[in-house]
Amino acid sequence: MKRVITYGTFDLLHYGHINLLKSAKEQGDYLIVALSTDEFNWNEKNKKNYFSYEKRKQLLESVRYVDLVIPEKNWNQKVTDMERYYIDTFVMGDDWLGKFDETLAATGVNVVYLSRTPEVSTTQIKNDLYAQEGIK
Repeated sequence: MKRVITYGTFDLLHYGHINLLKSAKEQGDYLIVALSTDEFNWNEKNKKNYFSYEKRKQLLESVRYVDLVIPEKNWNQKVTDMERYYIDTFVMGDDWLGKFDETLAATGVNVVYLSRTPEVSTTQIKNDLYAQEGIK
């Protein structure tokens, strides 16, 4: 069985996320999503989520491409996750192109960067909603 892992916040789950998850699943047989915890997002990424970790986890678990959701608690856990979950392929969106090649080189894991869905992002959705607030 070929195991694949991807990482992310997946807040305000949208069709761009679904495209990424579907493409990630196509890289193997079993897809693990390491979901950034609320604490990690706030303390390390300076990001506030709309949905809590538990709600985002529930949403991801309902997506048919996802086999397992685990918490992402820090930047450094990627190397240990590769070993702990017997990962064959690490997948991220191409906005992270080249960021993990060196870090994961020693693990022997195949690193794949997938194209993002260009017309949608959580940041854009939030910005559009904020802009609509001014219209009301």
